[in-house]
Amino acid sequence: MQIYFSSIFIALIAILHIYILVLEMFLWEKPAGCKAFGHTVEAATASKVLAANQGLYNGFLAAGLTWGLYLGATGLDIKVFFLSCVLIAGIYGGLTANRKILLIQAIPAAVGLALLFCGV
Repeated sequence: MQIYFSSIFIALIAILHIYILVLEMFLWEKPAGCKAFGHTVEAATASKVLAANQGLYNGFLAAGLTWGLYLGATGLDIKVFFLSCVLIAGIYGGLTANRKILLIQAIPAAVGLALLFCGV
């Protein structure tokens, strides 16, 4: 049961990163992107290329988590690696860009890791 719960939680983290990819790559200058990240259209226009690059990285995180889930029990190391990447990126972003990132990215990754290790 614990393994299923951790898999669902990790899938939600992957979906979150796909959502972030969409916001950063395709909606950055749109009202949804500006609202989500708290910037103006002018600031978004100036940083559009950087945001798209960040979005791509978020897509890689989602792909890695999905890959680990696809492999099931044999994907434990992959899930641990990509959740650790999400955790580190979330801590760094929370300390350097916006504290909200700690809540949105770092804490879920830490919970996901804890669930993985509790279910092993």
